[in-house]
Amino acid sequence: MTSRIGIIAGGGQFPYLFAEAAREAGRQVVIVAHKGETHPDIEGIADRFCWVKLGQLGKIIKFFNRENVRETVFLGTITKTRIFKDVLPDLKGLTLWNKIDVRQDDSILRAFAAELEKEGIAVLDSTLYLKHLLFPAGVLTRKKPDAQQRRDIEFGFSMARAVGKLDIGQCVVVRDRSVVAVEAIEGTDATIKRGGTLAGEKAVVVKVKKPGQDFRFDLPATGLTTIESMKEVKAAVLAMEAGQSLLFDRENMIRQADEAGIVVVGVVEEESDGSLRY
Repeated sequence: MTSRIGIIAGGGQFPYLFAEAAREAGRQVVIVAHKGETHPDIEGIADRFCWVKLGQLGKIIKFFNRENVRETVFLGTITKTRIFKDVLPDLKGLTLWNKIDVRQDDSILRAFAAELEKEGIAVLDSTLYLKHLLFPAGVLTRKKPDAQQRRDIEFGFSMARAVGKLDIGQCVVVRDRSVVAVEAIEGTDATIKRGGTLAGEKAVVVKVKKPGQDFRFDLPATGLTTIESMKEVKAAVLAMEAGQSLLFDRENMIRQADEAGIVVVGVVEEESDGSLRY
């Protein structure tokens, strides 16, 4: 293990939390941040720092090589709709983009990681140093799911897994064992608002990992903004896959969920028979 670790940062707090944990583990932090996604104050927590535009793979590799970075992680969100209007690739990024046949999340990220590893830069699990952020099993709120909501959770879990297998998204919104919204490129919060508007006050939001989920990137995640989106449409239940997704701002999130009467639950799928427990 080298003393330096790279962070390829998108938006949100994940890059900050990782940087803090890496420092506590004795690592120097070398950050590549994306313009228009990463908050500008992230520069203040880096030992070395570089801004890039979406698609500038060559610039990232040159920066990491110059700073002797041999390990990196992908952290934070990238607004997916930007691939249609705001990608400014350099030559290396454009060459890679043209090689990708299916431009879904996993295909893009795996291709990106493979190019870095060709350059001797290993891509590590995003949960390195942050295992405590994995979503716990069980009901986290005062309110528990009723029988109807349990049936919707089970139905939604199987539907979300099927959608994930196609690498479309990780989240579905259901009511009365009917799918009312499926996450695609718009992201989870937009899916919740759309689904909740259609389903009314009893919407159940289910978010799970994709089959064969690569822990190096794009783990399902939730936090305060998820609850805020659910409150906006009066959704009733949030079910996340325990141990396979991330939970940010747990204390504040659960407090807000309790105040709104929202159920939050971590679901475990049993390997033996596929049954769910929580």
